[in-house]
Amino acid sequence: MLAVTNEKGRARLGLAISKKQARRAVDRNRLKRLIRESFRDQREQFDDTDLVVMVRTAALSIDNVQLRKSLARHFAKLAGPMRARSHQA
Repeated sequence: MLAVTNEKGRARLGLAISKKQARRAVDRNRLKRLIRESFRDQREQFDDTDLVVMVRTAALSIDNVQLRKSLARHFAKLAGPMRARSHQA
């Protein structure tokens, strides 16, 4: 997951899910849907941040609950430094 502040004043999400990582469209769509849902739940933590989620092959083998927990941990890990940066500016 990558994060950088933006000038838009709102959080934005980018997804990088290649066919090499997830061959079947149904798998790519499941990952996209879960990532977007998780981002919507965490969006208020990122006022002016661009986030890019890069999916690894291991994400295909875990269930939805584990994936959501993993995303929540990643979002929480990024939220602290991004909030500190936005308050300094």
